[in-house]
Amino acid sequence: MISDVLATAKEKMDQSIEFAKDDFANVSAGRANPALFERILVDYYGAPTPLQQLASMQQPEARMLVITPFDKAALKDIEKAIVAAPHLGATANNDGTIIRVTMPELTEDRRKEYVKIVKEKAEQARVAIRNLRRAAMSDLEALKGEVSDDEISRGEKELEQITRASIDGVEDALKNKENELLAV
Repeated sequence: MISDVLATAKEKMDQSIEFAKDDFANVSAGRANPALFERILVDYYGAPTPLQQLASMQQPEARMLVITPFDKAALKDIEKAIVAAPHLGATANNDGTIIRVTMPELTEDRRKEYVKIVKEKAEQARVAIRNLRRAAMSDLEALKGEVSDDEISRGEKELEQITRASIDGVEDALKNKENELLAV
């Protein structure tokens, strides 16, 4: 019973770490990364549609991404959505068949702003992990009477270790992203 609670908590905490890493990937380091464009929604025939469902993306250069729409009629809508994306700051050039997206050089102020954004995302991940710990603790408390107090105490200590390891995982991902953003 206790092992089930701990296994579930660990699995959910691992998912939180992966979500944070994916979230970090959406913050630009001055390079054109297709992951930056995953969350862009394009108004396609009146319905918000993810960009990766409407076009293929290739990266011919470090700061350039070539987007080829599957439906040429969506070209203008895709271009409009890319230009409107606040987190990119990219310029999009439409030649009638493809869109070339060029990422701007990052200034020092913009890099620091991105670091702040990443730190906020990391704090959200830490809060999510602590909420998972709280839920697992209440699940362990609910087992009182069925399981001995010593076993519950051991389970709580193990849960604290799992939580600490998960928060350390978020911290490591944050440090890596900070280093990537601040590297010139």
